Amino acid sequence: MDVSTFYALFSATCFTLVGLWWCVTLRDTSWVGDPVRRRAIGGVYLAFLLPALMGLFAQVGGVEEPLVWRVSFVLIAVVGCATTLRLLATDALPAVRALRGGAAGVYVLVALLGLFPGSAELVGLRPIQVVALLLVVLVALGHALVWHFLVHDAA
Repeated sequence: MDVSTFYALFSATCFTLVGLWWCVTLRDTSWVGDPVRRRAIGGVYLAFLLPALMGLFAQVGGVEEPLVWRVSFVLIAVVGCATTLRLLATDALPAVRALRGGAAGVYVLVALLGLFPGSAELVGLRPIQVVALLLVVLVALGHALVWHFLVHDAA
């Protein structure tokens, strides 16, 4: 698959997930009244929004203008890592802590690839391809957070 096609589909999918998540949060408005749940809701929101934004910047910069995606990915990854670590400090459930820890690690890798794109040569791919794979992992972790949030809330 062409990298620009991947990022177009990926970004659109992530923005759709953001919208679906808001629909889920509207099913029980008491969630936003509880500060702990409100932070968890925001964490899931960012798990889909930040990769969506990275996908948009990858489309704008692409392979032709790597500085655009590299700078934007580093900045967004720093925001994602900082907010994820902040949430990690308040999470009580070990499974959620593990998911958030994994997400923080992925954000660090994305930022490092933006700063040092030559490191992608270790796996034989272009940097923008390696970051694409990491973003897929990040969204999968977001899905796991949604599942855990909904199952734990139902219990």
